[in-house]
Amino acid sequence: MTLASPSPTATDADHLVVTDPVDGSIATTTPRSSAEDVANAVARARAAAPAWARTAPAERGALLHAAAANLREHAQELADLNTRETGKVPGDAMGGVQAGIGTLVQYAELGPVHRGEALRGQFGAADWSVPHPRGVVLALTPWNDPVAVALGILGAAIVTGNTVVHKGSERCPGTIARLNTLLAEVLPEGVLVGVDGDAATGEALLAQDGIDVYAHVGSTATGDRLTEVAASTRAHVIRENGGNDAVVVDADVDPVWAAAQVALGAFANTGQICTSVERVYVHRDLAEEFTAALVAEAERRTASPAAEFGPLVDERLRQTVQEHVDDAVRRGATVRTGGATPGGNGTFYPATVLTDCTDDMLVMTEETFGPIAPVRVVDSFDDGLRLAAADRYGLAATVLTGDTGNALRAAAELPVGTVKVNAVFGGAPGGSAQPRGASGAGFGYGPHLLDEMTTTTVVHLEPAPARTSTGGTR
Repeated sequence: MTLASPSPTATDADHLVVTDPVDGSIATTTPRSSAEDVANAVARARAAAPAWARTAPAERGALLHAAAANLREHAQELADLNTRETGKVPGDAMGGVQAGIGTLVQYAELGPVHRGEALRGQFGAADWSVPHPRGVVLALTPWNDPVAVALGILGAAIVTGNTVVHKGSERCPGTIARLNTLLAEVLPEGVLVGVDGDAATGEALLAQDGIDVYAHVGSTATGDRLTEVAASTRAHVIRENGGNDAVVVDADVDPVWAAAQVALGAFANTGQICTSVERVYVHRDLAEEFTAALVAEAERRTASPAAEFGPLVDERLRQTVQEHVDDAVRRGATVRTGGATPGGNGTFYPATVLTDCTDDMLVMTEETFGPIAPVRVVDSFDDGLRLAAADRYGLAATVLTGDTGNALRAAAELPVGTVKVNAVFGGAPGGSAQPRGASGAGFGYGPHLLDEMTTTTVVHLEPAPARTSTGGTR
């Protein structure tokens, strides 16, 4: 997911300066939070926590509805900031804002009906469980869909009675700063406090006492760091991290349709999606026709204007993508289209198809996070399934097959949080998933995130015995 970000310009160490990945101009300049700001943010959230925990869930939900209404009035502003800072194409940027607002509304409705359970105990007694907020949540959110992802975490944390300190990625500080401001305009003081900075700011936050949850969407390295710190702070960790998602293409599907699915998964948002297609295993029987169709899909996207096929977020990521492609070529891969960094302004990179890929290439073993579709031909669905499962990540995977038995086997055998059949980005609204391995732990979205944000107290109640008379008079 998120990768390490470039430092602010040396001439302005007190600000985060982001350049527009389309034309290289200055996109935003955002003040960097100081050490004092960091300490004050946590103190404010901690001070607000008791009163917010006692606030009725229905009232919390009503305030989230009001916050969503405020964001709707500024949706275009947020989308424009997102496009300027990350290069996300305008339609997708607005879609992300609207999706985030929808998620906020969803949690506003789910929070008041989040309930415990009645337990069967002895006759004449009552047993039940009650959810309680954990306290202060440190939310660390990414740049690739900043508004949508942030609002999911913030909505679940706030509606369950937690207060939040929120630091977004330094690749989109202007977008996140504005989002935090708009939310704080509606919520009580201290319920949501924004902090702006880079990795050093994140470390300063981890050094603070009084944080009860680390909720993170981003790189595996950062997720590992949070888990390391939590061993001593005992904070609860919720992490959705990097992925190396595979697609297995069975012999019985239409190769042109399959290529369109893989192209969508590999090239949407220029490959900068946590569940992007990163590995392709295609059955030998349709590999030639599939690859030709995939190349055509890639070339159509590369020829599109920036408003339809945008740049990579910055030069650092583009260098990483090129290093992965160069490594594949050195190890014997064939570039069927793309594969070279273009000249000119911005940080564009072409949609790229590689064939003759082997299991030791970086494009097959690591998260590239760019518009690369590395293709490996397999002799059977079983081989594809086995190779798809042989990975340290465990975010999601897709199988394209007309065989129900193969689909069921994939669901049973792939060690990932989400298995998608015949739709690379399919899924019901409100769905939840648990990533595995290097991809994280805990439910990072959906109704189950309410459980992650709370602790459970089990209550046992039985009547006290009647008072025994002492025989005295009153």
